[in-house]
Amino acid sequence: MRPETLDNINASARVEEDVLAALGRPGWRYLAGVGLCALLALMLFTLWGGLIFRGLGLSGKNHPVGWAMLITNFVFWVGIAHSGTLISAVLFLFRARFRTSFNRSAEAMTIFALMVAGLFPLIHLGRVWVFYYLLPYPSERLIWPNFRSPLVWDVFAVTTYLIVSLVFFYVGMIPDLAVARRRLPGVRGRIYGLLSLGWQGTLRQWRHYGRLYLFLAAFATPLVASVHSIVSWDFAVSIVPGWHTTIFAPYFVAGAIFSGTAMVITLTIPMRRWLRLEPYITVDHFEAIAKILLFTSLIITYTYLVEHGLSLYGGNPFERDQYLYRALGDYRPLFAVMVICNSLLPLTMFIRRLRRSLAWLFILGILVNIGMWLERFVIITASLARDYDPYAWGSYNFSVVEFGITIGSFGLFFLLFLLFARLLPVLAVTEIKQGAEERHEEAGMQGASERGSEAYP
Repeated sequence: MRPETLDNINASARVEEDVLAALGRPGWRYLAGVGLCALLALMLFTLWGGLIFRGLGLSGKNHPVGWAMLITNFVFWVGIAHSGTLISAVLFLFRARFRTSFNRSAEAMTIFALMVAGLFPLIHLGRVWVFYYLLPYPSERLIWPNFRSPLVWDVFAVTTYLIVSLVFFYVGMIPDLAVARRRLPGVRGRIYGLLSLGWQGTLRQWRHYGRLYLFLAAFATPLVASVHSIVSWDFAVSIVPGWHTTIFAPYFVAGAIFSGTAMVITLTIPMRRWLRLEPYITVDHFEAIAKILLFTSLIITYTYLVEHGLSLYGGNPFERDQYLYRALGDYRPLFAVMVICNSLLPLTMFIRRLRRSLAWLFILGILVNIGMWLERFVIITASLARDYDPYAWGSYNFSVVEFGITIGSFGLFFLLFLLFARLLPVLAVTEIKQGAEERHEEAGMQGASERGSEAYP
């Protein structure tokens, strides 16, 4: 056996050991984190129970601000979800090598964010036991949902995206589940064996797997754009000033990629250190994804300028007054923080030293998500607080219950991600090994060409 072959075998075994080491016995820090997140998730469901038994009056929404923090959370988490699969699928189609450091975390983030987002329309309903009114089922009274309602569109869009994301996530994990089946003995190994669907790694299986994965990536990419456009139509098809605009679809899609990229950075930086994955998630990889964050931030800043410019140029006094109210009215502190977090602070990514600073990237990721949450909150509440008739103007009443539900949703999301990090491989083992082999072959070919040029000057 050639020495190069032995080196490849040893490197492959080392990758499997390092990645699957996270599936071992958890430490006390992990258990403490799970316990804290579980308490926050319990707070979410406890406060939701209070809303069910005592009514939505406990929340801060009132007339005319009927949509407030609950719908803000829905749009925020849907945006986080829509970016995960998009990042993974687009980077796969463009053959970006740093994708292997983030694709599994991004895909898992998609699933968990969709699960959290699906709770908020139910919480917002109040009478959650009649949620099936949104489903298109034949009843004895021949009453069907209003298919012209954007809320019904959301049911179809989010459900379709959840199914496609689950399939994309699971299919990409099948080869790694087979590796876990081989590496882990006992009951867990047998469970991974069942989930791997009899994967043996034959040439025929890899050929069909590659075609299926390519199809799913190509299918998921336009689906993400269309689904989040439908979420934006919840607002754009109305006649409320500040909502009724055609820019909302690309505006929301760009914001989803922006916030999702920031959340991927926020999740992977501590995971990298906690699971000791520094050789596989390098600073160069973070620099590459920081460039995506910078690019989407510039798009968001451009949309801010365009929507305010159109309101001033369009000649509609209601639109003009609405955008002036956002920037100079009751919500001006939140608007200022939004602009700072989403437009100004990401400009630091032009500096290479800050782009490669993991501490700053982690802080920036948190600040960007705060800014994106405030962006959705300002869009929703400001437009409802000041529409056409001054007689109907009002303001949102802050509620501790809604704030607690918001914090609990983050606890539930991080709890699901922590469980994922201990139950499933957090990196694509087979893709990492394949990338290492390709780089080794390229290095060998480059060395051979250099030796050939030296022999024949």
